Amino acid sequence: MLIAIRIPLILIWVIFSTTCGIVVSIFRPFNPKNIKVTTDLLKYGRFILGIKLILRHPEIADQNRPCVFVSNHQDNLDIFPGAFCLPERTVSIGKRNILWIPFFGIYYWLSGNILINRKNKRSAFETMDVAAKTIKEKNISVWIMPEGTRSKGRGLLPFKKGPFITAIKADVPIVPYAWSNYVKLINLNKWDAGTILMEILPPVSTKGLTVNDATELKDRVHAMMKDAIARLDAEVATMYRE
Repeated sequence: MLIAIRIPLILIWVIFSTTCGIVVSIFRPFNPKNIKVTTDLLKYGRFILGIKLILRHPEIADQNRPCVFVSNHQDNLDIFPGAFCLPERTVSIGKRNILWIPFFGIYYWLSGNILINRKNKRSAFETMDVAAKTIKEKNISVWIMPEGTRSKGRGLLPFKKGPFITAIKADVPIVPYAWSNYVKLINLNKWDAGTILMEILPPVSTKGLTVNDATELKDRVHAMMKDAIARLDAEVATMYRE
């Protein structure tokens, strides 16, 4: 019953938050500061959903910019933990079909995020080149979910190389965000729907690397995040037993 109240309320909140972002973006289109207007509102959606968010080591994000942030991608609810911990002057790379999502798609484009056509490999790699150039010229960071799709409770999926090629070409570190798996644990029918633990891991340098090192870099970051997620999952499990 509670979920039937929460879903309409959270949709209204998302529409309100993105509409505010659209209005601001009309006056300063494609400015990376626009994103914070919406995320600063969206992060309060956690109270509507009854979700507790805990972020550890935020100082790592502050000390290592510009960079390429990477995080695991589980569900549409990712926008709320993402909004909660999005650093200043950070844009994301998303699929081009995001444009068709009412309100959110227009906001996503106008606020300066980068759209990628994953079906066209040449276009996708060209987008990564644009992202690398943007990082260097505008001194902004880029947030990418390297799984490329939502895991839906299947654990951490294999990574695509694009984000790591971008970091190498921009000569900036990779800063991983690990989020505990929540898809099978969050219960929106409870007042306390659940907890998501988020931890920023130590930065991974790309100094001296070439695009030929992208696979090794990808695998190294994947292993780091997989271990961290398993540790966070174990900690969350103890919370549910208490």
